Amino acid sequence: MRAHVRLERLCYHAAMRDEAGLERETAKPQGKKRVLLLLSAHTYRGGAFLEAAESLGLEVVRGVDVPEELAEQWRVPLGLEFDDLERSTEKVVEYARQRPLDAIISVDDSASLLAARASAALGLPHNSPQAALAARDKYEMRKLLAAGSVPVPQFMRYSLLQDPKVLASRVSYPCVVKPLRLSGSRGVIRADGPEEFATAFERLKRLLLSEGNVPDTTNVLVEEFIPGVEVALEGLLTNGDLQVLALFDKPDPLDGPYFEETLYVTPSRLPDVARAAIAACTSQAAEALGLCEGPVHAELRLNSKGPWIVEIAGRSIGGLCSTVLRFGAGVRLEELILRHAVDLEIEGLDRERKAAGVMMIPIPKAGLLTGVEGVEEAKAVPGIEGVEITARLRQPLVPLPEGASYLGFIFARADDPASAEKALRQAHSRLRFKIQAQIPILHTSRVEVSPVKQ
Repeated sequence: MRAHVRLERLCYHAAMRDEAGLERETAKPQGKKRVLLLLSAHTYRGGAFLEAAESLGLEVVRGVDVPEELAEQWRVPLGLEFDDLERSTEKVVEYARQRPLDAIISVDDSASLLAARASAALGLPHNSPQAALAARDKYEMRKLLAAGSVPVPQFMRYSLLQDPKVLASRVSYPCVVKPLRLSGSRGVIRADGPEEFATAFERLKRLLLSEGNVPDTTNVLVEEFIPGVEVALEGLLTNGDLQVLALFDKPDPLDGPYFEETLYVTPSRLPDVARAAIAACTSQAAEALGLCEGPVHAELRLNSKGPWIVEIAGRSIGGLCSTVLRFGAGVRLEELILRHAVDLEIEGLDRERKAAGVMMIPIPKAGLLTGVEGVEEAKAVPGIEGVEITARLRQPLVPLPEGASYLGFIFARADDPASAEKALRQAHSRLRFKIQAQIPILHTSRVEVSPVKQ
């Protein structure tokens, strides 16, 4: 429901801004650059990119992951189905013949392969399709990282058809069971022994099947658990050269059994030598995958053996986390990415001096969201710049490892990282979420869910 509402809102505002539909985008203004933004229905980030493009005077084409008939209904300029790479690439190329494009940007992971293939077909700067695939598929990523001598844990790929009780005897512990392509820690589960492994494998299998995956063609990744602190690096690649834009600490330990991310705080409080090693490892990883152009977001772990790549993606940070990043004279991350993509001047890539942080508000339990209290109290905490509740009332909530969303985001800015972290924790403690339990009611042909009265 939430994704549908977001899509409705996105398309409605697009239509209101331009009642002439495609006519405005048909004729490219003299000297104006045109960018294709590939947006999924559930993205948090469409608005930030659209606002940045408008501020730069760019002509924007919205390519949305919807069936063609729905695109016509909502007057979306370019309706695409991201999973149908062949047809969608053809549609983008056909569109560009009449309305030339200067850049194609995938707002999140879902369209990174399409952006790479369409850019290659049109001769636009971008990562290669092979690199985009490796950044999306965790097994392909691990293979290339290992081949490039980037530190990676021991890993294996197994089919959903295999018996997890048999596999459990072949695995070293502790280990982590992962889906190959889901993002946001969905389906990622730690196992410390054979029984936990079998349970984790079956749980991931149910999740993947619920997503429409077919057992005989679906695999999962099983890899050695990497101990240590975790960080996130935001960077920009230009002809293979990495410019680090921000390094986030993740103060909350991520040791499992699930890996729900909550706090991001920058600048990192790690020593200079550790930060330099993390940047070097990320650069090496990007080169190993073939990533060479545009934004890059990397997750790493650091322990006594140095940094290890958990994942690296050819896109910018997800959710609303980019809200806290400002560069030069207050430039937002999305503006930097757009300037880089269409070769506009970038005055500076240095992040502002103040510390900043964001909390992705975790879902504490499954149920129906019936109320939110304490938002104004949370906003009143010194250092807090904003609180945005993205979950909608009466919306079913699903926590990790099956869930794909958060309750919302809290944003902070302070003189130092410790103060930003403290403000986020205080603000979170003032929020109260009313979550009503649900019970299944069995019918002859389906299962429905009904709220439990309290």
